Amino acid sequence: MNAALAVEALQVVRGQTLAVRDVTLEVPAGSWFGLIGANGSGKTSVLRAVAGRLAAQGGQVRIGGVDVTADRAARARAIGFAPDPAMLPEALTARAILTLAGGALEPALAAIGALAPALEIERLIDRHIGACSAGMRQRIAIACAFARPAGIVILDEPLNWLDPLAAYDLRRALRARVDAGLTLVTALHDLTTLAGSCDAGALLAEGRVAFQIDDDAIQTARRDPLAFERATIEHLRAERVS
Repeated sequence: MNAALAVEALQVVRGQTLAVRDVTLEVPAGSWFGLIGANGSGKTSVLRAVAGRLAAQGGQVRIGGVDVTADRAARARAIGFAPDPAMLPEALTARAILTLAGGALEPALAAIGALAPALEIERLIDRHIGACSAGMRQRIAIACAFARPAGIVILDEPLNWLDPLAAYDLRRALRARVDAGLTLVTALHDLTTLAGSCDAGALLAEGRVAFQIDDDAIQTARRDPLAFERATIEHLRAERVS
């Protein structure tokens, strides 16, 4: 299967810290790729750099085989990316934010499509961000990532702040978009979602890939999720003390 997104020996500096040391990943087209790791492992820095929100200080980022490492704007145009829910302007309504994200409201809603019911966009559309709960802000931020058509979407911890029903509906809706051809990359803390929804993934630790989670590992995880969870936690503990 062709890679929609490939990262090779990626390095990212945050402030004075080398947050991403040497990350190599390959995401096949039309798949859901999950990044897991402890807090501070580099997941957010990897995602923000790939999506053009941060510069890459080393390595290479390729989209559809094209090297876009030096062109952050090209990465940002090609990849849908959810803003930080906490940074959404409190004075604006969801309608205004989606209009900004999509260029116009109707095309934005059309691009969001069948995700809208899972995100409860109709209920939130005229609510000011300042009157929204953390879960509501999360839904609006995710909608922003889909407000313009994109073949690749990156979401950082999309299930955070969502209640169990909302998380279930969102997982199903995202899986349906992937099955329809979307390439999705998500940072996750939830190993159950990684095992049950993703096609492949990687464990990050200390800004590097500790191990790759291929299709065989995913299939094993689905057969015995508790064993997968134990093995992953053991890797995380080992990386933390090494």
